[in-house]
Amino acid sequence: MEILKRISAYKAESDKLAWTGTFKEYLELLKEDPTPAMTAHARVYEMIKSYGVEEENGRKSYKFFEQEIFGLDRALEKLVEEYFHSAARRLDVRKRILLLMGPVSGGKSTLVTMLKRGLEQFARTEQGAVYAIKGCPMHEDPLHLIPNELRAEAEKELGVRIEGNLCPSCQMRLRTEFEGDIENVLVERVFISEENRVGIGTFSPSDPKSQDIADLTGSIDFSTITEFGSESDPRAYRFDGELNKANRGLMEFQEMLKCDEKFLWNLLSLTQEGNFKAGRFALISADELIIAHTNETEYKAFIANKKNEALQSRMIVMPVPYNLKVSEEEKIYAKLISQSDMKHIHIAPHALRSAAIFSILTRLKETKKQGMDLIKKMRMYDGEEVEGYKEADLKEMQNEYLEEGMSGIDPRYVINRISSALIKQNLQFISALDVLRALKEGLDQHPSITKEERERYLNFISIARKEYDALAKKEVQKAFVYSFEESARTLFENYLDNIEAYCNWSKIRDPLTGEEMDPDERLMRSIEEQIGVSENAKKAFREEILIRISSYSRKGKKFDYASHDRLREAIEKKLFNDLKDIVKITTSTKTPDEKQLKRMNEVINRLVEEHGYTPVSANELLRYVGSLLNR
Repeated sequence: MEILKRISAYKAESDKLAWTGTFKEYLELLKEDPTPAMTAHARVYEMIKSYGVEEENGRKSYKFFEQEIFGLDRALEKLVEEYFHSAARRLDVRKRILLLMGPVSGGKSTLVTMLKRGLEQFARTEQGAVYAIKGCPMHEDPLHLIPNELRAEAEKELGVRIEGNLCPSCQMRLRTEFEGDIENVLVERVFISEENRVGIGTFSPSDPKSQDIADLTGSIDFSTITEFGSESDPRAYRFDGELNKANRGLMEFQEMLKCDEKFLWNLLSLTQEGNFKAGRFALISADELIIAHTNETEYKAFIANKKNEALQSRMIVMPVPYNLKVSEEEKIYAKLISQSDMKHIHIAPHALRSAAIFSILTRLKETKKQGMDLIKKMRMYDGEEVEGYKEADLKEMQNEYLEEGMSGIDPRYVINRISSALIKQNLQFISALDVLRALKEGLDQHPSITKEERERYLNFISIARKEYDALAKKEVQKAFVYSFEESARTLFENYLDNIEAYCNWSKIRDPLTGEEMDPDERLMRSIEEQIGVSENAKKAFREEILIRISSYSRKGKKFDYASHDRLREAIEKKLFNDLKDIVKITTSTKTPDEKQLKRMNEVINRLVEEHGYTPVSANELLRYVGSLLNR
C-alpha cells in the first residue's frame, strides 16, 4: 500500500535527521552555522518568513497564513512586524505576553494552531533545527553549560548570544554523571512536537478549586522522597508542567483571562526575566513565546481590575477582528464545507457569496464619507472599483473605526445555517436562495441578537438577495449573449467607429449607401449608460478607449471585444436588454419550441462548462431569472 511506503519514508527521514554528539561537537556545528542558537521568538519569525513574503503597495502578506486564515492581512502584518519581528531582534516586546483579542470564531485559535504546527514542521528543516542537552526534561539549550564568566568570550567566538542558566536537573547531572566535564555532556537534536510535549505547551483553565499550579510548573514526586531524601533534590521533582515543556518553543494559554490570578502571577517573572519559580529551587530559566487569546468582553473586565496592572503592562494586545472582504469570507465557508462529508452536494455558484455579503454587511460600520453607503464600502473593501472614489478614500475608511470588524455575525453561525440547508433530504444542490432562507430562519434561534439587530439583519438578507439577483441575471445574460456573439462583435465594432469619428470631429460612412453621417450619439449613449457613464463623463470615457486602442496598436496587439472589461460589460448589457423579450419567452415558456429548446440547451451548456453549474442547478437558475424578468 502507498500509505505504508510513505510511513516508511517518513521514519527513514526522521532517522536521517537525528543527531547525537558531545557538547564539543555541538560547538563545532555552531561555528559553521549559528542559527540553532536562535531564541524561540526568532524561531517563530524565521518559520513564518520561510514560507515567503509578498509586498504590494507597501503592504506585506505572509504566505504561511494564506491556506487557513482569510481576509486578515492587515492584522497579520501588524502581528508579524510589530511583535514577531521585533521580538526576534531581541527588542523588549519579547518580554511581553502576546494576547490575541477578538470576537468569537474570528480565527484566534486557528492562528495559534497554525503556529504550533508550523514550528513542528520547521524543526524538521535544516534552518529550524533545535538542539538540546540529552536527557534534559526541559530540552535545554546546550550553551547554558558554559559558565557565566566565560560567556562573553564564547559569544564573540561563536557569534551568538547566551541567555539563561542550567535547570536544576542538568546542574545535578553535570556534577554527578559528568563530574563537571562540560565537553562530554551529550547533546541531541530534538523535534518540536505538541503530542510528545517537546517545545509546545498548552494550558487550558478549568475549575479553580481543582486546578493545581503544578499544571504549569511541575510538581514534587512524593514517591521518590524516601529514596532521594529531600524535596529540593531535582531527582524528586517532575519537570513536566506546561511552562517546562514549552521551553525552546511556544506556550499557548487558552482563554487566559478566565484563569485564577495565582496562575497568571507565574508569568510576571517569566515574561520580564525569562525565568519562573518552581518547587524548592532557584528561578528556572525558560525561553518560550507565550501566546494567549481572549474575547473583548473578558479583556475589558480584566483591564478594569486595578490588581491586574502589573500583568497588563507585560502584554502586547493584538486585535484579531472578523474578515471584512466578501471574497475572503467565501473562502472560509468553502474551507469549512470541504472538511465535511457533504462534498457530494453541489453548491451552486454565488450561494456562498450571498452568505458572505450578508456576514460582511453585519460587520461594517456606516462611514461619514459623503455618498458612500454600506454596499459601496463593502465593494471597495473587497478590491472593486467604485466610481468617484479612490485608494485614499479606502484607506480613510479603514482607519475611521478602530473597532470595525469586532462585532457582527460570526462564521460559525453562517456555517451552521449552511449545514442545516445541506443536510435536507434528497437535495442535489443548494442555491443562494436556499442559503439566504436558512440564514433568515436561524435569526429567530440566535441567542444574542436583539430585536433591533434582527431587523437590521433581515434588511441585510434582503440586500444580499438583491445582489444575488443582479449576479444571476448577469450570469444568464453572459450565457445568452454568447449565443449572439456575432451580434455583440458587430455592435462593438459599430461603437468603435462612432467614437473614433466623435473624438476626431469627423463623419462616418454608411456601409450600404456610402453617405457620410454624423456619429450616432443615441447608439453611443445607449451603450455607455449600461455601465453608468454620465453625460459629463462620456467624452473622457471615449477618449480613454481610443488611447487604449492606440496603445495596443503600438505594441502590435489587436484591440478586440475582450480587451476592455467595462466596454465589454456595456455591450453585453445593451445586447441583453435588446434580447430581453427573447430571454423572457425562452426561460418562462412551459412548452418551448425546437428553436427555443436549442437555445436553452446552449445556455445551460455554457453555464455548466464555464460558470460551474450542474445541468439541474443551471436549469433552476434559468427559471429563476425568467421569473425576475417577468416581474
